[in-house]
Amino acid sequence: MGTGADGLTHFNEQGRAVMVDVSDKPVTARTAVAETSIRMATETLKRILEGSVAKGDVLAVAQVAGIQAAKRTSDWIPMCHPLPLTGVNVRFADNGSDTLHVTAEVKTTGKTGVEMEALTAVSAVALTVYDMCKALQKDMVIGPTRLRSKTGGKNGDYELSGEDRP
Repeated sequence: MGTGADGLTHFNEQGRAVMVDVSDKPVTARTAVAETSIRMATETLKRILEGSVAKGDVLAVAQVAGIQAAKRTSDWIPMCHPLPLTGVNVRFADNGSDTLHVTAEVKTTGKTGVEMEALTAVSAVALTVYDMCKALQKDMVIGPTRLRSKTGGKNGDYELSGEDRP
């Protein structure tokens, strides 16, 4: 395996997809923070925050879904390596009106980063919120979903620039 004819590491010399070989990479501390949002009716968000949705505590269930999704990312995303995560923290914030903001921070000590785990976590949280509230509202809007920051690895740190933040 290794680098394909075009220099990309996710393809072999025949142009076929491979899982990147990280055997020679050093073990380093790595973190990633991803975010998404769910826009909905003010009343729907109010019910979520009050805990009065018929299916139960939306934020508690969604938080667990996000943690489980981060742990199972390699089962969802074919070229991701299974990683021993050392921490997953899902946080919620609201804008006081119609948007629930979700942030997930994922940590590991390993040979590859956890950006996909953080992105998968916030995606699962948003889908869980939608699933638990779809009886109240079917036109909720998820996104944008994006990487806010990452640390560690040979490509160094990344931070979403201020003008790119909502």
